[in-house]
Amino acid sequence: MSDTPLLSPARPTLSDILQAAEKIKTSVLRTPTLPADRLSQELGAEIFVKYDNMQITNAFKERGALNKLLSLSKTQKSKGVIAMSAGNHAQAVALHATRLGIPSTIVMPEFTPFVKVAATKAFGATVILEGESVAEAGEAAHALAIEKDLTFVHPYDDFHVIAGQGTVALEMLADEPDLDVLIIPIGGGGLISGVSIAAKALKPQIEIIGVETELYPTMYNELKKTNLVCGGQSLAEGIAVKKAGKLPALIASDLVSDIILVSERQIEQAINAYATYLKTMAEGAGAAGLAAMIAEPERFKGKKVGLVLCGGNIDPRLLSSIIVRQLGRKQQIVGLRITIPDRPGVLGEISTVIGDLGGNVLEVDHHRTFLNVPVRGASIDITIETRDAAHAQEIIQGIEAKGHQVEHLNAPENTLKR
Repeated sequence: MSDTPLLSPARPTLSDILQAAEKIKTSVLRTPTLPADRLSQELGAEIFVKYDNMQITNAFKERGALNKLLSLSKTQKSKGVIAMSAGNHAQAVALHATRLGIPSTIVMPEFTPFVKVAATKAFGATVILEGESVAEAGEAAHALAIEKDLTFVHPYDDFHVIAGQGTVALEMLADEPDLDVLIIPIGGGGLISGVSIAAKALKPQIEIIGVETELYPTMYNELKKTNLVCGGQSLAEGIAVKKAGKLPALIASDLVSDIILVSERQIEQAINAYATYLKTMAEGAGAAGLAAMIAEPERFKGKKVGLVLCGGNIDPRLLSSIIVRQLGRKQQIVGLRITIPDRPGVLGEISTVIGDLGGNVLEVDHHRTFLNVPVRGASIDITIETRDAAHAQEIIQGIEAKGHQVEHLNAPENTLKR
């Protein structure tokens, strides 16, 4: 086989996407598109969320992977398939290849977390750890495909994969035909290209907006003819791609209205909003569409906006950290550094003030040996739970009224609309 990832220069049409929907409908969930009332109130738009984090692998990738596998000849199926991925594509190929009785090999970078390796193996794939990066794993996968005559299942630069991903738009517009705009995360471009083809064919006036993390402005560079640097550690590792697909880029250049670049901070806020407002799990890439609305709320005010929650595979420890950090930004968790005289009863006095004013002490660190503390004094760091910024300030003033110097360690700020 050829070692190029672009297997066909042809573009899928609405007909191809409709055929894909028919082929995959018994094996891939038709996930709901539901109103997000709390987010709509916060951001001033009428927001609808497509919950593709409800798929078996918790991500949209199953659509394209299955459609690709179903397109193979009997000979190709018997010889097997190979894919390169460190995440959702790996599990999608493994799951549906196993269901179809197709041998599958997944090449993953050596740094891939054990939990992802284990999940991919559990879905029935043979996993090979090769290379220090996704790019190096891809090179190894292409070499093995040639050596063993396996069919390479590209994560995004493929006709059938793009057609499969386009079924997302069919379902969204069937559920909510009056949507004005779709905001779609972009990694290599498979999702946005498929969605654009279907949505524009069904509703030519609909606006398609892409979103990328500012650390990886890959498609932005392609469409805007810029040369922004790609690289860095991103919460949205699922869209942290250094090179967009050739076919997706061609499609996006014709059908995508604009691309919004979002910060890591905005992605973090979006993940937290999904967890706390909608009670659902969103990985960084899955939250990118909402992050774009947080970045530019005025742009979408008064519009009916469709968001694709395209993946929910987030480390629970990371999610926990994000939620706690957001509580700190809203001043519901507050850090105080208090300089006190080193005498009995002072810590109890401060705790009483906090308790009487309705605060809750979460953590206390007591220091006597630091050089910036008076020799007859001490410094304590107290983490407290409060209702909001005003409540935190009331507690600070109460402590200061007892004659103690207080340093507020996390400054107040707005959260979702910031």
